Amino acid sequence: MSRLEAWFHQLANLLVGGTGLAYAWTLYLCQPEDEFALVNHAWQPVFHAGHLWAAPLLVFSAGMLWRHHGWRRLRQGGDAGRGSGIGLLATLWPMALSGYWLQTSVDLGWRRAWLVVHLASSGLWVLAYAGHQLRRRGEGDGAQL
Repeated sequence: MSRLEAWFHQLANLLVGGTGLAYAWTLYLCQPEDEFALVNHAWQPVFHAGHLWAAPLLVFSAGMLWRHHGWRRLRQGGDAGRGSGIGLLATLWPMALSGYWLQTSVDLGWRRAWLVVHLASSGLWVLAYAGHQLRRRGEGDGAQL
């Protein structure tokens, strides 16, 4: 995979993770200044929109990464980072699908279910991604992801 593709994937992760954490902060930890406010923080809609716009970039870059990095490594039988890479692949699907279903569900019960799945799988994604990057850096193969 090229350096441009690697940087694109890093940037997509940073944008999605950053906007997701910022949105969660405004949604769950901030208190509205006005009792009639529709949002808890003035930046809440901006972080939400940023997260929704950045998420497809991560899905696209993950597919590109799988094609140029994951599938090749799996075929070659390389052991380096395999566990965390498979963990990333396993959390990508529930994270991405639950995010879309969370936005389109009307029923409150389903929205809550998709929220739990999205938060759990996103947390696991962040941990697996960090572990994968740290493991790769420790082996001196960080340039390829």
